[in-house]
Amino acid sequence: MSKHWLLAASLVGSTHCYAAEEDQGSPDIDVPSPWNTEVEFGYQSHTGNSDSRSMNSRLAANYTSGRHRSSGEWKYYLLYKDGEEDKRQSSYTIQSDYKLSPKTYLYGSFKGVDSLYSAYFRDYTFSGGLGYQFSNTERWVLEVEVGPGFRYQEPNLEEIDDDDIIFPNIVEEGIFRGNLTTTWQALDNLKLEASVTMVSGKSNTRTDSDVSVTNNITEDIALKLAHSRQYHDKVPDGLEKSDSIFSVNLLFAF
Repeated sequence: MSKHWLLAASLVGSTHCYAAEEDQGSPDIDVPSPWNTEVEFGYQSHTGNSDSRSMNSRLAANYTSGRHRSSGEWKYYLLYKDGEEDKRQSSYTIQSDYKLSPKTYLYGSFKGVDSLYSAYFRDYTFSGGLGYQFSNTERWVLEVEVGPGFRYQEPNLEEIDDDDIIFPNIVEEGIFRGNLTTTWQALDNLKLEASVTMVSGKSNTRTDSDVSVTNNITEDIALKLAHSRQYHDKVPDGLEKSDSIFSVNLLFAF
């Protein structure tokens, strides 16, 4: 009988010791944060219908949890020309996505621009539709979105200059929106991003293209070179249909 007790005790002790070793040897699992935040400060050089120098800033945040993904971006732009404040503009974008399957998702987006000195006091675009991810890996992301929407534009009749791409009418119209976004992590410290957004309505069709290269200086600080181009299919006489902006930014990631 004593032999059976000793055998049982030894089995219990060995099991307890094995469990303790497993607990001590198991590594902590790092759960990635659902938040991703970026802050940028930079310098812009304008070419095309204007020639000026300006300072810009940007704040962006993304939140991903389960099937839901939400993102927001705010940009502030301040221009001084001939020693005086010439433009002050805020633009903001909000979008929310919901996954239907591993590759398809529903999206709803809003983009707004408020300005004191430029051609439009307010320029708002609402859109909702379907998105598809051709690729969604750590190295390469390729997404396409299409859907209907609505556009509202209120011109600033007191501030329209000869170089402003604008017609002096309030715009309230249905639109079609298409967007293509891609991100390629070429190297551990080098990332390339590009996007093309088309908003088409009765009054005008506007195409925005953005290309950027981000080179990490440290884990949280990077140098970002960006080029943006705007194209309108209808412009007043004497103006070019496209404008471009090149910027050099210092990016902080959290």
